[in-house]
Amino acid sequence: MSKNITTRAEDYSKWYNELVVKADLAENSGVRGCMVIKPYGYAIWEKMQAELDKMFKETGHQNAYFPLFVPKSMFEAEEKNAEGFAKECAIVTHYRLKNDPDKPGKLMVDPNAKLEEELIVRPTSEAIIWSTYKGWVQSYRDLPLLINQWANVVRWEMRTRLFLRTAEFLWQEGHTAHATRAEAVEESEKMMNVYADFAERFMAIPVIKGLKTETERFAGAEETYCIEALMQDGKALQAGTSHFLGQNFAKAFDVKFANAEGKQEYVWGTSWGVSTRLMGALVMTHSDDQGLVLPPSLAPIQVVIVPIYKSDEQLAAISAEVNVLITRLRKLNVSVKFDDRTTQKPGFKFAEWELKGVPVRIAVGPKDLENGTFEVARRDTLTKEVVSKEGIENYITSLLEQIQNDLFAKALEYRDTHVTEVNSFEEFKEVLENKGGFVSAHWDGTAVTEEKIKDLTKATIRCVPLNRVEEAGNCVFTGAASVGRVLFAKAY
Repeated sequence: MSKNITTRAEDYSKWYNELVVKADLAENSGVRGCMVIKPYGYAIWEKMQAELDKMFKETGHQNAYFPLFVPKSMFEAEEKNAEGFAKECAIVTHYRLKNDPDKPGKLMVDPNAKLEEELIVRPTSEAIIWSTYKGWVQSYRDLPLLINQWANVVRWEMRTRLFLRTAEFLWQEGHTAHATRAEAVEESEKMMNVYADFAERFMAIPVIKGLKTETERFAGAEETYCIEALMQDGKALQAGTSHFLGQNFAKAFDVKFANAEGKQEYVWGTSWGVSTRLMGALVMTHSDDQGLVLPPSLAPIQVVIVPIYKSDEQLAAISAEVNVLITRLRKLNVSVKFDDRTTQKPGFKFAEWELKGVPVRIAVGPKDLENGTFEVARRDTLTKEVVSKEGIENYITSLLEQIQNDLFAKALEYRDTHVTEVNSFEEFKEVLENKGGFVSAHWDGTAVTEEKIKDLTKATIRCVPLNRVEEAGNCVFTGAASVGRVLFAKAY
């Protein structure tokens, strides 16, 4: 199988796009800016969903579903949120088509079928959900309200890229209501930590937890918590956000509750989400010039077994041995595929599963049957060794754990060696251009400086790290006083 993928060094962006398509994750669709997620890509997303859903439920959340459409007046109720998303909104104005009298066989919008009120196709669901919460919350006994929904949203992006930025994408969005400010802040931080835990334990991606600046904050939030990851090309990627909404949405939609003393108060809110852009993060963090590299925890197929044979008798003997191994591995919750297709040669199969990032490949031939061995290859290191069939299932489970840990360690080492402290703007620009990664620098805290740095370098403040050390210094751009360093980077 010929892969013909552009190398990362040649053109990172082209490498990414080609890999997503050739590894059968997704492709562009007939709808501008929208993607088709193919079965292999969707299988990875399903594994992500399953793990996250379990984590949400373990923290007390329940799933619900809300409408795709939001009446325009409802969308406008929280002004900052409406303004923040206005440029990305798709709007439904009519509800019927009819035959075009001037163009036989063509349809036109029926001018008599105009909606009384235009509908926004949700770019996010705060408006529809908070308007619903008004009917769900009367007393402090109804709180906290901990709801999540798995959904699709539409944001009319002009420049799209598979998984990273598409006009329609899949995500989950949590929306919670609380009796006190402290509870809502605790919820926002808790969900940021859930995301960080998921990214590091399952995706093998190290992240930095932090707060967004006011400029980068979610429209309508008082505070936005985030996790930031670093891709192999030195660009940052926002992997998840959790927003403390204060009482902004409660006031906009009049969501009040009677406290224990019977006094009416506005509830405190949060919202939080991760999307299919995590698929892009997964590809860009671990993969190489041979194709995908998937962490075992999220790989749809963890082990692929390829028989090497010349006759039907040899294949039958190999299959008998392989089926015993498959049964043992599946009992240990290892997902296995036996690639016994007769239409392709072993070399083609090796290349295909390498491209698709299957963590472990086992090859079995007549000599292996004679010797009681299997040839085991690792996708992450492209190394292989001959292993005795005795106790091989335990060897494989240990190897999968090792690969998961090694992928995280490798990504962590890259991230840690690409966080660079700078003290002058010249140094700032030099690191951005030649090294990339996170640039740790003092900032004077003003949006004007933030914007000027962005205009000059295309770098944004990714976050104010939660673990930053308070230290007096001078802004890298203006020289004005600063209380601590923030992380800048070019980003997706």
